[in-house]
Amino acid sequence: MKLVALVDGSTYTRSVADHAAWIVGRTGATLDLLHAIGRRETSSAPTNLSGSISLGARTALLQELSTLDEQRARLAQKRGRAILDDVAELLSEAGVTATPRLRTGDLIEAIEDAESDVDMIVVGKRGEAADFAKLHLGSNLERVVRGSKKPVLVASRAFKPINRFLIAYDGSASAMRAVDHVARSPLFSGLECHIVTVGEDKTETRRKLEGAVALLKGGGHTVTASVVPGQPERAISAYVENEGIDLLAMGSHGHSRIRQLIIGSSTTAMLRSCKIPIVVFR
Repeated sequence: MKLVALVDGSTYTRSVADHAAWIVGRTGATLDLLHAIGRRETSSAPTNLSGSISLGARTALLQELSTLDEQRARLAQKRGRAILDDVAELLSEAGVTATPRLRTGDLIEAIEDAESDVDMIVVGKRGEAADFAKLHLGSNLERVVRGSKKPVLVASRAFKPINRFLIAYDGSASAMRAVDHVARSPLFSGLECHIVTVGEDKTETRRKLEGAVALLKGGGHTVTASVVPGQPERAISAYVENEGIDLLAMGSHGHSRIRQLIIGSSTTAMLRSCKIPIVVFR
């Protein structure tokens, strides 16, 4: 198994490292640390210089901006290496060896390049550019969750020991992939397993849920299964709180109301409401 942890130097970086160390400890995965230097970190804001100043002044200004960009690029490189070194040292103290990778360019493109031999991605809930006062999520987080073909673990603010987890199950293909992954992966082995479907308690709902439970039991899990009424986001959050759940797993593309929790603006609401790490399966 191979894992990639995305680190940006934000408040969540320590938590990303701790969650990555937890995964490595349970699965024996190899770990890459990825820091991507975006274009905004290395280039000056576009400026329309036409018409307002003379040609000579414009040329001099462009030269100054070019010099400034070179300085910013060097600083971004140094900062990126420092972040990677700090995280690698933290992991080393926990007995985990990581390979640092510094990449210039778009983060999603970097992930796409690495995804072919990666089994899971770890990212913080909020990046360095997120507005904490308004509880904004990192823009990169939403892009990673939507774009990645591999499971994405969204790290909470701080790591806490994980003893029990919940699968939010709506019978969709991606939810079934979450169940299948959990059943087979050593990451979840030995943890207390809960699975919940939000909606009306009907025979068809129970039948689908029982199929998922059978798969989990086949993987060696003892399962607590429930059908709970209500609005998915609130019902799942309440279950997490009431049952002391430490980690939530769910599909990213549902065919019911749960889909609206992951696609579009409701994604933000779900990630905000849960204070625990979430593993999203596509």
